[in-house]
Amino acid sequence: MSAWDSDRDRDSDRDSERDIDALRLRQLRAFLAVAEERNFTHAADRLGIGQPALTRTVRALEETVGARLLERTTRRVALTEDGRALYADLGPLLARLDDALRAVGGRAMLRLGFTSLLPDRCAALTSAFEAATGAGVRLVRRDAPLAGLRAGACDVAVVRGEAPLGDEVRSRVLLREARVAAVARTAADGLAAVARRRVLDWAELARFPLVVNTVSGTTRPELWPEDHRPRLACTADNFDEWLEAVAAGHGIGVVSEAAAQRHSHPGIRFLRLKNAPPVTVRLAIPARGPHPLAERFFAMALAGS
Repeated sequence: MSAWDSDRDRDSDRDSERDIDALRLRQLRAFLAVAEERNFTHAADRLGIGQPALTRTVRALEETVGARLLERTTRRVALTEDGRALYADLGPLLARLDDALRAVGGRAMLRLGFTSLLPDRCAALTSAFEAATGAGVRLVRRDAPLAGLRAGACDVAVVRGEAPLGDEVRSRVLLREARVAAVARTAADGLAAVARRRVLDWAELARFPLVVNTVSGTTRPELWPEDHRPRLACTADNFDEWLEAVAAGHGIGVVSEAAAQRHSHPGIRFLRLKNAPPVTVRLAIPARGPHPLAERFFAMALAGS
């Protein structure tokens, strides 16, 4: 073999290694998207690829690691034990990689995570932050607990509801929002009379079935007294599914007034609620090793509260 042939083979080997590395990175990002969305269709839309290609990519990753990472059924996608372990480690690692790439020859960028919507106050806060730091703010929507903060999908998250548990997250109250009830316009049986109302009392809701968004929702039966709680009608994994379940007449939904104003639906009426506890809106950042820009954003939000 000539020296030229030997060099060509070495170059070919290096090219092959680079291709394998690039493919594995795509596999990891594909798995991360499915793990966060819990839905292949939504994950494919997020990545801008077709669902068949996404399915092949995830299967290739499972073959590479030699373990099943996802349990797939016709209705949902769940992480296996190995999948949960990989997801826990992978999110922060890819986030650190993204941070490194963002820092090279480009404008510093803060990733602000949210689930269904951002409160109006965040627009002014974001503008003030950009003016003070020169950094940009990229909005990241994730239908995941804490908007994917623990997995590294964002640097700071806007979260609604109870304070995040555990010592992994620091959070502070940003504001509080009123709650409203949602009911199908064409509701039947006991809900038909409710659909014609303009105002409901919080205590009245205990008599009706409740539709709950288990991922980003803030209203669950446990908010009512133990001896006078609504029956759980069905659950949804994201805000869009919650809207459709309410519109289908499965039960009454409860959401923040801000969400109702932003997300109208032709099949749903939103009713004012009396005596309802408000929805607490918080900013959350990792308790350990937060991004410096996240600390600055957090501090500015608290200074303005």
